[in-house]
Amino acid sequence: MSTSSNYTRTAVVLHWILAALLLGQIAFGWFLEEVPRGTPDRTIYVNLHKSTGMTLGVLILFRLYWRLTHPAPALPLSMASWERTGARISHWVLYACMLIMPLSGYIASNFSKWGVNFFNTFKMPPWGVENQAVYDFLNATHVFTSYVFVTVIVLHVLAAIRHLFLRDGIFARMWFPAEAGSAAREPDASTARR
Repeated sequence: MSTSSNYTRTAVVLHWILAALLLGQIAFGWFLEEVPRGTPDRTIYVNLHKSTGMTLGVLILFRLYWRLTHPAPALPLSMASWERTGARISHWVLYACMLIMPLSGYIASNFSKWGVNFFNTFKMPPWGVENQAVYDFLNATHVFTSYVFVTVIVLHVLAAIRHLFLRDGIFARMWFPAEAGSAAREPDASTARR
């Protein structure tokens, strides 16, 4: 476990960037449900959604790598055991959704005749065979996971807001400490004066 009570700066940056991008991607995916099938707009939007999903998938893999190589700081003993258990479970579910959602979407694309047209510039032909049953199952998994993901995100945000108001230091673990930036600059300044 980390000896610090806060997450690393890289973990914090990845957390907030991915949070914003994933929520945007989910909203975009839900918007696609309203775009009529067989229209030129849908083709453009679907390919954009697939392309951003694949890009996010790479970023998610990097975040997972960072998390595995930089363990999270231990939860404070002041937290009730049910809170620590809930935090661990919710984090596992969040990571599972982050992996299942782009993976199921990408694999589904390869069991249709369309494949992926990466940002409408590079055609990636499907490596699977066209199979409507497999596509439907993977697409349903993709959509269902988005609803699970948003539900857990809402619970995660509500818990974070609770800790913010409790001022128990939990919320600050995933935020940029003001003193860390100034403290990090002070040695540089003193070295420069020598």
